[in-house]
Amino acid sequence: MRILKRSMFFTAPLLLSACVGAVPGSYTDTQAGFAAVSAQTSGAIGKQTAFVQTQAENDALQQQVQGMVKGKRIGADTAVQAALLNNKGLQAAYANVGLSAADAWQQSTPVNPIVSIGLLGIGAPELGAYRAIEGLFRANILDATTRKQRVAVADAAFQQAQQTAVNDTLALANQTRVAWINAVAAFETVGYLTQAKRTSDAGSELARKLGETGALNKAGQAREQAFNAELAGQVAKARLNATRAKEELTRLMGLWGGDVNYTVPDALPALPKSVGKISNLESKALANRVDLRVAQLGLAAQAAAFGLTDQTRIVSDLEIVAGAELEREVDAGGDIEKVVTPQVELEFAIPIFDSGKARMRKAELSYLQAANVLAEKAVNVRSEARGAEVAYHASYKIARHYRDVVVPLRTTVEEEGLLSYNGMITNTFELLTDVREKLGAQLEAANAKRDFYLAQAELTAAIYGGGAGGAGGGEGPAIAAGGAGH
Repeated sequence: MRILKRSMFFTAPLLLSACVGAVPGSYTDTQAGFAAVSAQTSGAIGKQTAFVQTQAENDALQQQVQGMVKGKRIGADTAVQAALLNNKGLQAAYANVGLSAADAWQQSTPVNPIVSIGLLGIGAPELGAYRAIEGLFRANILDATTRKQRVAVADAAFQQAQQTAVNDTLALANQTRVAWINAVAAFETVGYLTQAKRTSDAGSELARKLGETGALNKAGQAREQAFNAELAGQVAKARLNATRAKEELTRLMGLWGGDVNYTVPDALPALPKSVGKISNLESKALANRVDLRVAQLGLAAQAAAFGLTDQTRIVSDLEIVAGAELEREVDAGGDIEKVVTPQVELEFAIPIFDSGKARMRKAELSYLQAANVLAEKAVNVRSEARGAEVAYHASYKIARHYRDVVVPLRTTVEEEGLLSYNGMITNTFELLTDVREKLGAQLEAANAKRDFYLAQAELTAAIYGGGAGGAGGGEGPAIAAGGAGH
């Protein structure tokens, strides 16, 4: 014990200088960084988020989600909220925030000193079992001098992890809303195609009966029956698409088993009466896009890492070793004499082969890479904002055109055809053709309405982040009045 006290005499000043204050509470909190994630998410889309870390919290959250969706017809907002609370991939992203906080916490604490105690000459009978005791403390000087830079690097990574989690949250919210839109639109398509199939069944049955009487030749019968058969395939495909679309929504909400017992509406909401012009959309996107903020923090992290590399490019490891050695020696008279020898050593690597230039070059290129990523992201954000605004207004005009022009015209054609049929001017097949063309126009109108709501979702994503970089849906099923579906 005397030897250890002597050793601490030499190393105490070093250890005290290594202590740079208390660890920030923002790193040690079990919810470290999540409050910022939750606040930004709520400000962007107005939805609740939660970071689950215990089984009790998980059970409570599952009960909350079950109360929201089980056995109910859910809207888009409910689906998004359920996904944000129940998606396990999002919980993994939140855990990454905690990991980065723990790393920053670790970087803010001094490296533990190394203690070594040794016995020399064990078993020497003339010296009473040992010849000497050696005690040493080893501490890293470079750790104390570079801790500020290392904490800055870790803190930048911590901030970046928070923004990445926000972006992941917004992305999941957007994906869930898009999945809900696609699921509802798919079931709306099934409804229109089923209605068209009933009309086609009537036409096919009429063609069969007329064929039996000889009033319709085989070509006419085959034409109606072929259309009916093709439409049956379209209905089956539409039902499959609807089932898969709902399953995609279920997966994003993290549901399985009995929790899947929910429904979605049969049709999307009606188009709004009007959509206003959005002012300064590019500026709003530049100010609010979370993925742009992530790129900015990535550049800051590389700048901090560059400073740390520059500080350690020559001497990458510097340690001081201090302690004492107690020796027992036998003098000429046979008496044992004790001699205490203090020790101080400085250890460092000599940069003969690795001068640090390669590490500096890597740091420079990493910083340049991060700067270019940020510049490209800024260009993309502006472009996505402009594209989303154009798609939003254009898709609304297209959907309104189908609603206000095409469908009313087809309705007029059908009504006039019915009057002509009642007046025995046209035949049944012409009337059925008019009905099918009206249903086809309604189906196109439904697809255009879906595209508008998808563009609306992407517009929000273009402002806050989490989008796919563009809006617009694919073409849906169509009904061909001429007897051929595609």
